[in-house]
Amino acid sequence: MSINVNAARSEALFASPLQLSQRPTAQQLREAIMQTVRALGTRGCAARVAQEFGDHPDLAVQRMCWARQQVARMLIADRLQVTRLRPRTPVATRSAA
Repeated sequence: MSINVNAARSEALFASPLQLSQRPTAQQLREAIMQTVRALGTRGCAARVAQEFGDHPDLAVQRMCWARQQVARMLIADRLQVTRLRPRTPVATRSAA
């Protein structure tokens, strides 16, 4: 069975103590995801998600949408950071013949 990494990140963020109102930074998101996975494991995160969808489906939908959006935002921030750190290479120009 393969694991969708972004789905696992979203489940971990869902299961974390971070709240929508906190407006976490990308670094805070990464830390919350890592801490939650360490504490619960990926299966524990999935179980927490399932439990919340069973107990409070309306709230769980909102939280999962938030978690997925935050994971996407975190990945974009990571890509931008990598782009900024990557050394620029000069663009080759054609010489007129």
